[in-house]
Amino acid sequence: MKLRQVMIAMLASAAMTASAQHVMDVNTKKVGATIQPTMYGLFFEDINFAADGGLYAELVKNRSFEFAQPFMGWRVFGNVELRADGPFERCPHYVVLSDPGHRERRTGLQNEGYFGIGVEKGKQYRFTVWAKAPQGSSQIRVQLINQSTMEEHQEFVQEKLDINGTEWKKYEVILKPNRTEPKAQLRIFLSDGKPVCLEHISLFPTDTYKNRENGLRRDLAQALEDAHPGVFRFPGGCIVEGTDLATRYQWKNSIGPVENRPTNRNRWEDTFDYRYFADYYQSYGLGFYEFFLLSEDIGAEPLPVLNVGMACQFQNWNQESAHVPVDQLDPYIQDCLDLIEFANGDVNSEWGKKRAEMGHPAPFNMKFIGVGNEQWDDFYFKRLEPFVKAIRERYPDIKIVGTSGPDSEGEMFEKGWQAMRRLKADLVDEHFYRNEDWFLGNAEGKSKYGPGCGALRYDSYDRKGPKVFAGEYACHGKNKHKWNHYEASILEAAFMTGMERNADVVSMTAYAPLFAHVEGWQWRPDLIWFDNLRSFRSVSYYVQQLYAQNKGTNVLTLTMNGQPVAGQEGQDGLFASAVVDKPSGAIFVKVANTSKQQQTITLNLQGLKGDRTVETLTLSHNGMDDENTLDQPERITPKAGTCGFEAGKKGATVTDALPPMSFRLYKVK
Repeated sequence: MKLRQVMIAMLASAAMTASAQHVMDVNTKKVGATIQPTMYGLFFEDINFAADGGLYAELVKNRSFEFAQPFMGWRVFGNVELRADGPFERCPHYVVLSDPGHRERRTGLQNEGYFGIGVEKGKQYRFTVWAKAPQGSSQIRVQLINQSTMEEHQEFVQEKLDINGTEWKKYEVILKPNRTEPKAQLRIFLSDGKPVCLEHISLFPTDTYKNRENGLRRDLAQALEDAHPGVFRFPGGCIVEGTDLATRYQWKNSIGPVENRPTNRNRWEDTFDYRYFADYYQSYGLGFYEFFLLSEDIGAEPLPVLNVGMACQFQNWNQESAHVPVDQLDPYIQDCLDLIEFANGDVNSEWGKKRAEMGHPAPFNMKFIGVGNEQWDDFYFKRLEPFVKAIRERYPDIKIVGTSGPDSEGEMFEKGWQAMRRLKADLVDEHFYRNEDWFLGNAEGKSKYGPGCGALRYDSYDRKGPKVFAGEYACHGKNKHKWNHYEASILEAAFMTGMERNADVVSMTAYAPLFAHVEGWQWRPDLIWFDNLRSFRSVSYYVQQLYAQNKGTNVLTLTMNGQPVAGQEGQDGLFASAVVDKPSGAIFVKVANTSKQQQTITLNLQGLKGDRTVETLTLSHNGMDDENTLDQPERITPKAGTCGFEAGKKGATVTDALPPMSFRLYKVK
């Protein structure tokens, strides 16, 4: 019996050796390009209800009655009057609840939240409201309810709140639900018939990220921290531009007391009539101050993007009248200069003082600024030029990020790069949402897209001039596969080997979009999905995390038969890159097998001496269309393992068999 087992083991070993045709040479002695700390980052845009109803933990929709239809999100009953002379200049609306006229009738409000209000048993929720009582005193009852329950009472938690005084004041009460309800609603009754004025009606979990009152949803913010991003780009995306200039994102409206931040119509409200959300507005509760704080919290460099004086080109095309005339750009340029002062200025400066008043006297040490998003042609170039001039003169150390437009290759893309070189932008923001063929690119030497795609994309880039910021990208499957699925994630992993190999050209990257509510999405695939109480991290998230956690400090040359391992002819769908972490001496090799067969590889670690351990983390599948879900959030996650290590006189080798369609990280310690 033992002899038979030995023979089987020998045959298996011989078979592996015979098939070990994929020898990857890694030069461990010649350290290459520096990998920037910003290499793998995150991009936030308020699409798919990513902010209000998502990362921003506010549970009340239209809390200040400032939507275009002031009672959108609310049911009103009894004697309710809307007024517009409230205590907050930029949010003037409030309601007056008065006697309904009969002792058996009721006056009040009911808020539906964002696809319902999710609350959990055992947790606490802070209800706040700005209020006054015209007659000196009044009382309201604050409830969380299940409207459709079969129980005797719809409310499952209730607190009374006394309103005293004829002047506006902020009131607070803590609600402690005795059950978990993903689709609750907030109801307010006038208790005693005495009139009461209510403004900025708010409900937050007390358990927010970093326990801040105007805080972020803990699980979603934690997912950002766990991604270990090097850069955090915000607030968009197309919302920077707006459908028109009136609805562009204006950062100055997003700072200061949260009660006085005006509501803005979201550019994604009505973009797709087949995914239409008439109630998609921005409260600005998650504003630039909070974005800077979040960047600091998660250890990422902040990269704000500001409007260049243009509305969304996709929605306005070549209408010159939709954009700001070039000779009238001064207020937009000043916004950029003021933002840099807000982020970095001394507490005695105008905008540095505002930052300090919000609770952060120390500067945020912002190093980058983006001007314009995904815009193209002379409309953009001629407007960007005066921004670059003004920023260079005032803040020469700030790195400016321009854009090459929405195309990943072609005439307009090339024109964008030429303009960015001429204007001396520090980085060029490239965007590409492309299908599987594009991400495979030059696999097996075939590509209808040419050299502008696949993992060899950046090998041919000019080593001089602006660096690359791959600021928005994701594999969008063809054949109705335009959703999160395992195969797309593995192809993204394969593509990223090319970005890592070319770290002398690529300084920043970010998958997009970041968040999506399962009931409120307009765009997919997305990195993190959630409902009112739960969330899951996609396989693409784990790909990004594996790269960010193991990015090393410098590139190492990795080749097969003298060629980069990028799915080329004879490489059988293999993609690979290698880096070293100089402080620890650890070597990280990332290998994607995009073929449908198991592939045996040998890592020939040239010049590596001494005994080492080899740990692995592997993404493999249960089916090509598989993905994590809310019910099974960890169906596909990186699985830890080990691998054999054989030391030699001139180096060391690691031999391994990669499962079909898999991604494996080797940590040689």
